[in-house]
Amino acid sequence: MEYQYPIDYHWSTEEIVYVIKFFEAVERAYEKGISRDEIMNAYRRFKEIVPGKAEEKKICGEFEETSGYSSYKTIKKAKEADTGVKISMT
Repeated sequence: MEYQYPIDYHWSTEEIVYVIKFFEAVERAYEKGISRDEIMNAYRRFKEIVPGKAEEKKICGEFEETSGYSSYKTIKKAKEADTGVKISMT
């Protein structure tokens, strides 16, 4: 797909990389499936960079608008799943 990831230019390069890795993990959940542990690790790192709910909602909303992939639904499903389970949003 051709779209840009939502990023905050106040983030460091390392933080931008981790936010992009989180969104790539969400993409994998929709396209191929991803292990619950992998998506939750990416989400935990994302939350260190974007700790506020309002900012998370804004950034994830922008991502969903451009990609069609819901970070919220993906993380909700992962939180409800057991460790080691593969998360697939298809």
